[in-house]
Formats: sequence, structure tokens, C-alpha cells
Amino acid sequence: MSDNMVEVRWMSGQASLESEGRIKVSVITKQALKDGNVAEWLKPMVDTLERNHLFEGRLNQTYVMPLPEGASAEAVILVGGGERPLTSEDLRLSAAAAAKAAIRIQAEQVLFEVPALLSAWTVEGSSKEAAHALTEGFILGAYKPIHYRRETSAYEGVRRLTFYHEGAVVDQEAEGWKEGIASGQAFAAGTILSRDLTNLPGNLLRPEDLADTAVELAQRYGLEVEVLDESEMEERGMGGILAIGKGSVNPPRMISIKYQGRSDWDEVTGLVGKGITFDTGGISLKKAPGMADMISDMGGAASVLGVIEVLGRLRPEINVVAVIASAENMPSGSATKPGDLITTLSGRTIEMLNTDAEGRVVLADGMTYAREKGASRLLDIATLTGAVEVALGNVATGAVTNDETFLQGFIMASKQTGEKVWPLPSYPEYWDMLKSDVADLQNSPGRFGAAITAGLFIGTFAEGMPWIHLDIAGTAYLPKERGVDPKGGTGVMVRTITQWLITEK
Repeated sequence: MSDNMVEVRWMSGQASLESEGRIKVSVITKQALKDGNVAEWLKPMVDTLERNHLFEGRLNQTYVMPLPEGASAEAVILVGGGERPLTSEDLRLSAAAAAKAAIRIQAEQVLFEVPALLSAWTVEGSSKEAAHALTEGFILGAYKPIHYRRETSAYEGVRRLTFYHEGAVVDQEAEGWKEGIASGQAFAAGTILSRDLTNLPGNLLRPEDLADTAVELAQRYGLEVEVLDESEMEERGMGGILAIGKGSVNPPRMISIKYQGRSDWDEVTGLVGKGITFDTGGISLKKAPGMADMISDMGGAASVLGVIEVLGRLRPEINVVAVIASAENMPSGSATKPGDLITTLSGRTIEMLNTDAEGRVVLADGMTYAREKGASRLLDIATLTGAVEVALGNVATGAVTNDETFLQGFIMASKQTGEKVWPLPSYPEYWDMLKSDVADLQNSPGRFGAAITAGLFIGTFAEGMPWIHLDIAGTAYLPKERGVDPKGGTGVMVRTITQWLITEK
């Protein structure tokens, strides 16, 4: 994985700032412009920009202004804060905009001047939440994907960000800033790990490589990890994942990581991620246009590993078992054929009508395995269907559940992180569409309601436990950057899942 993290520091008082960066960032809201509440050294320049409609304080608006020789900085990046009161999402987006502007001018060290009344300007009124949002937003906005070009640039991106409060700060606020920076860094680190994994080409990330990454991550934080190979899966009866993986020369892997933050192994949340490292569709072959993007079909697994990264850093008092069902879906003489019948770890049989509906099949075994590992509630995450993109585009993640109260708690967490989640219905008529004439389930009931029935297929293997399904097919991999998200892998839902786990503990 790449070294994409920005070092973040916090300072206050009249400390010497000479070594903290020659590029300054100043967040200016519309209200500040209206009231003239701008630093004296900036006011004449900002007034001129506003008068000429070059900078008006709009949310995410930036303006880079070089400063004369002898000034305290080489340049200042003005960032619009929008209308007050500000939300955490406003701060996050403003920080991401500042980071992108800093990268455009190849800044290496940035000094972020924090307004004295910032916490009072926010809806949450919390220095910790403000610090978290600004830290997370800046790091995610500064993200640079791994590349494989022979010629490389000497510029490696922003390496240090210093938040600076001028004047005295009370101990409680100082502590809030330190805690918020630490949690913001952790959330960003997990998201970046997920992005890096999702962006890896299929020849550099096979199921065994994903398993190696999981083992390395678990060992880094002293967590229990287990990887089952194809012979061990066959011995246990994991017919779902084996059916999908048998068409490839790169065999499947079932991966589990145990995070125990409580003394007793109870109230365990099972996170189950789809880890199809490349998806051709199998015998039901996809069309060539767009197939290269199927390197992202392990986005659910990447998000699960990103969550483990955050938990390893923050060590909350919760219990989580992470399960990743990883395979490569390829056509060959040994591949599963449309019409084949398979038996899953649960004992349920599946009529395979479409081998390109493979994610739900590997997750069937993953769900059962998570239950065997002690999960008492379940959340699966997968780049599952094109149908969810038809319904929601690449803006929102689709969700299906068997417990509306359970899902509402998750949606509340998504509002805190700024990641959009939209619930889809789960009426009995949709469950009925999964019935098969020859097996317990069919894996492809047709295109009508396809995002819903695909999710409910997975939910069958929750065996009545509280369960949420997240379809990130539209949000895990973007065609162009948006907000804090880059082009390519986004690491979507790492932050929301972690926020939900910590909040709902």
C-alpha cells in the first residue's frame, strides 16, 4: 500500500510557525465577509476579491493568492465556508477543497488557521467533531492514488498539516482538538487503505493477495486471523464460494479477523464483505466495455478491511468479526455453468441461473461463517448489482434490511459522516421472487427489483438475525472526483460503518 497519509499537528498560542509551512489556509464564511470579520492582514485583499466576484465565501470555493516577498507565507488558500451554522460535512468538504488547492500549487507543508469561534459556528458545537471533520476531510482530499508510470514527479503531495489557534485555548477545547485529530486520522487511514486495495489491478490482487493483506493488517494490531484455502472450504462444505472460484487458476479464500474490544465475546457484529478480485461474469460473460472496472468488485472486502484498520487504531470497546469471501470469477472448462445446482455452508441449495450473479453466492457462505464465528447481528457490504446504479446512480448506497430500527441507526451514522444511504423496501413479495422450482433459492430472479432481491438473497442466510445489506456498486468506484472522494476507489462506507459501530456499542 502507498504512503498516502498526511502528518497532522495542532498548535496554539504565539508559537513560532516558521517550520510549519509557507502555505496558509484561511476558511472564510459568507457571514464573515458580510460582517468584515476577516484577519486584518487579509481584509484589504479579500475585500477586493469579493468586490470583483472572485471570492464570495461559497462552500467549497477556493482562491489561491500569492503573497508579496517578506510576508509570513508564500501564498494563502482562501476556502469558502458557506452559510453559518456549519455542519461537520461543511467542514469536511472545505478541508478537502483546501487540500486539492494545496496539491495544485504543490505545497508540501500547510498551516491551517483555525478561527477562534469555529466550534461556536458549527451545528454540533464540539471542538472534537470539528477537528475530526477537518482532519479527515483534508487527508482524504489530499489522497493520491498509486500509479505505475516509469517517470515520477519529485512532488509527493502534502506531507504535513498544522492546525493553528492564535491565542490561548482552554484545556477542554485543546483536548477536544487532539482527540478529534486522532480519530480523524484513523477514519482517513481506514478509508485510504480501502481505496488503495480497490484501485489495485486484478493481476496484482488475487484472492491469496487479499488474504495476505488481511493477515498483515491483523498482525499489525495483534488481532486473531484465519484464512481457509480451497481444500479447507471443501471439507467444511462451503459450496457457494467454491462454485464461483473453481473457474479460475487463482483459488478462492475465506478470510476472518476477530476484533475483541470487550472482555466477553458477546454482542458481536459480523461484517461480511464481497471480495471478488476480478469479475468477468464467468460463463455468463460480461460485455467488454467497462469490464476493466471490475477490479473494483472487491470493494466490499476493501471497506471491511478499512474498518478493521480504524478499529485497530482507536481500540473501541466493541466486538467485531470481519469475514471476507474472496474469489475470482472466470470462464473456463471447470467453471460453474448456468443451471448448475450448488449446496452452501448453510445446507441450502441454490439454482445458478446466472453466473454473473456471483457476489450473493459467495456472501451466502460468508454470512453463515460469520454466524459460526459468534455474530449476533450482521452487516454485509458488496458491489452487488448494476440495478442499484440505475436506481440511485453513483450518489447513494442502497440498503436492504430485515429490521427497520436497526437500519435507522445506521442511517443516522451516515448523516454524521456525509455518506449517503438510501433504504430499499423488503416486502414479502420480493422474498417470494427468490423461490426456485428445483432448489431452495434461485440466484437471479430477473431484472425487476433486482437490487432488492439480490440483497434479500443474502439476507436469507442471516437466519432471522438483525441484518443490513449495503450495495455499493455505484459508490465504491467513481468516474471522476467528487467532494472528499477521488476518481476510482472511494473507500465508501468505511467511515459510516465505523461511526455506527462506535455509536451503537
